[in-house]
Amino acid sequence: MQISRFFSVSFLGLLLLGCTSYQPQPDIRWISIPDLAGSVQGRAPMAVGFDIDDTVLFSSPCFYYGQQKYSPGSDDYLKSQSFWNEINGGCDRYSIPKDVARALIELHQQRGDTLYFITGRPYTEGEQLTGILQKTFAIVDMRPVVFTSGPEKSRFIRERGLRIYYGDADSDIISAREAGARPIRVMRAGNSSYLPLPDNGALGEEVLVDSQR
Repeated sequence: MQISRFFSVSFLGLLLLGCTSYQPQPDIRWISIPDLAGSVQGRAPMAVGFDIDDTVLFSSPCFYYGQQKYSPGSDDYLKSQSFWNEINGGCDRYSIPKDVARALIELHQQRGDTLYFITGRPYTEGEQLTGILQKTFAIVDMRPVVFTSGPEKSRFIRERGLRIYYGDADSDIISAREAGARPIRVMRAGNSSYLPLPDNGALGEEVLVDSQR
């Protein structure tokens, strides 16, 4: 999820994800976790990166809470420093870890890859997101979360030499390509507060099957 969500979020008309698997469309470059593992098999350890909101964490509960507390009925809370202090300061204890993130992180840790988390959220003093991610996903060599304060991430991806970058938003895919990394789409849950939902595969990127949960 990118910072664009933070200035354009609607909690009306949420789509229900339902209990069935996403039905693959033939014109999308679908990839499964086993496919992904095969594509990196035998390669030396590398640096890989993850977006956070809607990619590794379903964090809509925190954003909905923030709206109700700071600006009921509007998106003004996204411009509130108090909101960002609170969400980065521990609210993600109530965000739901995505199953696909657990599988991806396990795969990359088994390979000995270096993991980075890059988010469009603004940085705040006393952030606890780094520690929450480390504990939630049992990350052995945890690097501090990178806060970009916006959707443009290509510089941060390039500086860290990332070979793969996972994200749910179009800007994640575009930033990865601009930085020379392999972009892989993690699908956004249908009941996410970040609307509209992206058109998975529209940029020709690989899309992880059943990655909405």
